Amino acid sequence: MVGKNIEFSYDGNKEFIKGLNVNIQKGNVTTILGPNGSGKSTLLSLLCGISKVKSGEILIDDLNISNMKYKDIAKKVATVHQQNSVPNDISVENLISYGRLPHKGFFEKETKSDAEVIDWAIKCTGLEEYRDKQVMSLSGGERQRVFISMALAQKPEVLFLDEPTTYLDIYHQIEILELVKKLNEEYGITIVMVLHDINQAIKYSHNIIIMKNGRIIKNGSAKNIINRELLKDVYKVDGVVSTLDKDTYFIPTRVCNM
Repeated sequence: MVGKNIEFSYDGNKEFIKGLNVNIQKGNVTTILGPNGSGKSTLLSLLCGISKVKSGEILIDDLNISNMKYKDIAKKVATVHQQNSVPNDISVENLISYGRLPHKGFFEKETKSDAEVIDWAIKCTGLEEYRDKQVMSLSGGERQRVFISMALAQKPEVLFLDEPTTYLDIYHQIEILELVKKLNEEYGITIVMVLHDINQAIKYSHNIIIMKNGRIIKNGSAKNIINRELLKDVYKVDGVVSTLDKDTYFIPTRVCNM
């Protein structure tokens, strides 16, 4: 997936994103980092076709998504947002089955192939024992796995996750990130996610995009781009960048303007 010379503005105001270029590498996990208002979720929304570019183009398999029908986009990419709600009476399996809609015609019934994909999505996310339970009766981490499972039922080439660990405790944060790792490593799904936690991004990503004021400041592997000066510039936080067992960690120590 490639974005070329992307421009975007809100409500016709001055361009928030201008002349942005991005290359999402197939088969990798890419995380978008940056402070609040930096453009992380905006970029993700543009890449998955929810928001439309003012100019420039976003290509997937050499197809410009601006020229594609939403149903055709949904066959290639799937998106999970940070907050999701559904009717109280819908079951886990029923919700996941909605992921097959992009592949169905009007009034077309579920096929054996659809059922196999739904079963696969449920097993991928470890939801076998929850399939008959009501989604809204589950914990936050369990519900997030259900929404990821529904996205997987679309059989996308690229899975977009907008702050998937927000509102979750540390156990369920790691559970979701380990699921992301599994989906990438075992099934080869390209994943693009927005995170706030720098260390989680470093641990679970092949590539990191760092944004500030609607621009990409740095793009590359954590070991090549994460350093004290960059984080001070982007986050206004000083700290120590350390290496332990070949992994890079950032330990914040103080706010720079205090």
